[in-house]
Amino acid sequence: MAIYLPGTAEEEQVALDELTPREIVAELDKYVVGQKDAKRAVAIALRNRMRRQKLAPELAEEVIPKNIIMIGPTGVGKTEIARRLAKLANSPFLKVEASKFTEVGYVGRDVESMIRDLVEIAIEMIREERLEDVADKAELNAEERLLDILLPPSPPRSDSAAAAAASGGVVIDASTSLAESSNRTREKLRQQLREGKLDDRMVEIETRERNYPSFEIISNQGVEEMDVNIKDMLPNIFGQRTKKRKMKVNEAFEYLIQEEEQRLIDMEQVTRTAIDRVENSGIIFLDEIDKIAGRESGHGPDVSREGVQRDILPIVEGTTVNTRYGMVRTDHILFVAAGAFHVSKPSDLIPELQGRFPIRVELQSLTMEDFIRILTEPKSSLTKQYTALLETEGVKLEFTKESLEEVARFAFRVNEGTENIGARRLHTIMERVLDEISFEAPERKGQQFTVDAEYVQKMLSEIVKDQDLSRYIL
Repeated sequence: MAIYLPGTAEEEQVALDELTPREIVAELDKYVVGQKDAKRAVAIALRNRMRRQKLAPELAEEVIPKNIIMIGPTGVGKTEIARRLAKLANSPFLKVEASKFTEVGYVGRDVESMIRDLVEIAIEMIREERLEDVADKAELNAEERLLDILLPPSPPRSDSAAAAAASGGVVIDASTSLAESSNRTREKLRQQLREGKLDDRMVEIETRERNYPSFEIISNQGVEEMDVNIKDMLPNIFGQRTKKRKMKVNEAFEYLIQEEEQRLIDMEQVTRTAIDRVENSGIIFLDEIDKIAGRESGHGPDVSREGVQRDILPIVEGTTVNTRYGMVRTDHILFVAAGAFHVSKPSDLIPELQGRFPIRVELQSLTMEDFIRILTEPKSSLTKQYTALLETEGVKLEFTKESLEEVARFAFRVNEGTENIGARRLHTIMERVLDEISFEAPERKGQQFTVDAEYVQKMLSEIVKDQDLSRYIL
C-alpha cells in the first residue's frame, strides 16, 4: 500500500531536510503513543538517509542503510511507526508479512515480488504527483474538446474574402460575422458548462475500447517471473480500437480530463523517477519476521523457514531485481523488520540475516495510562473518530474523563486475562460500549449522548464478569 503526503516531491524534500531527529520523533508522537526507543531508531535512520544524499557520490555508494528489527507484542505501534515514517519522508512504502513467502521450489510468493510491488507503488506515487502538475491544463484541454463536440468549429473564411483581405480591399463576408457569432455562442456555452447547466445534456464521444481477446499463458516459472507487460503489448497487436458512446456532459468531461491527463504525463519519465526513488528512499516493512525464525525441523510446514531466510538475505544485503520496468537495485532500501518473538528470538535467525539488521529495539507493552493517551491524544484518536462518525447522523457524542479511564481499565484487564493484543483491544471495547448508540443514532437525530463511567460499566460488566464469555467477545 502506498503511503505519501500530498504536494510535490520538491516541497516535501525541502521540509524533510529541515527535520532533525528530535523533530521527527515529535511528528511521530502525534500518531503513536510512547515507544521512544523505536521512534529514536527510525528517526536516526531517516536522518542518516538525508545525510547520505549530501555526500560525494563515491562515498554515498558505500554507505548502506542500518536496518532495524522491532521486537514487541502485537498492537503496540510497530507497523504504525514505520507507516508514519514513510509518510513523513514521502517514500514508497510496502508492508509485507514474511510468513507469506516460501522458499524457491515451494508453492507461494517469491521474495523478489516485494521489490516489484514497491516499484508499482512508487510509480503510482509519482503519477499522482504529476497529475497535480498537469490537472489545470488537462481540464482546459478537456473543456475545449467538449465545446468542440457541443458546438463544432465555425467554417473557414471564403476564398474571395481571404483574397480581398490580403489585397487590403474591404469585403463584407457572411462567414466573418458567422465566426464572431460562433465565438460568442462558444463563450456562452463555456460559461454554462462551468456553471453545471449542461451537465444532463447527452453528447456522443469516442472512447477507447478496452476489451481485448482473452487468452491464457501457462508457464512453469509462475506469474511473478513473467515480466512481460501484456497490457502494453495488446494495443500493438490488435490496434487501438475506439467506439462512440453516448453519455451525459458531466461524465464526458470527467472521461476527457482523464484522457488528457494520460496524454500530458510522460510515463517513461515517471518510471525512471519511480525506480530512482525506490532505490534511494524505499522502505519495506517486513512483519512477522519471527514466524520464519528457527532452524530446519525436517518435518511439517516449517521445512522452508530457513530457506525463506536465505531467499530474503540477498534482497536485504543488496542485489539487482528484474522488474518489467527495468533492473532495480536494493542496496539502499531501508528494511524494518518486526515480530513478537514469543516463541523464538532474533538470534534464531540465520547469522547472515541477523548481521543485516544491526539495530534492535524493544517495544514495551501498553499500560493503562498509555490506553488513556491513545484514546485522546493522537490526531485521529478513537474518540475523535466515533464523535465525527455520529455527527454525520446529527448526534452529538461526548466522553467524560472518567469514562475513558474506565474503557482503558477494562482494555488493560482483558489484555492481562486473555491474549494481549495491545491497542487493538480498544477497538473491541469501544465498539461494545457504543453498540446501542450506533444502532439507534439515525432515530436520535439532534440528540446529545454523554458517555460516562456508569454507562461504560453497564455495557461491559456482564461480559467481563463471565471470563469464558469475555474470552470470545472481547
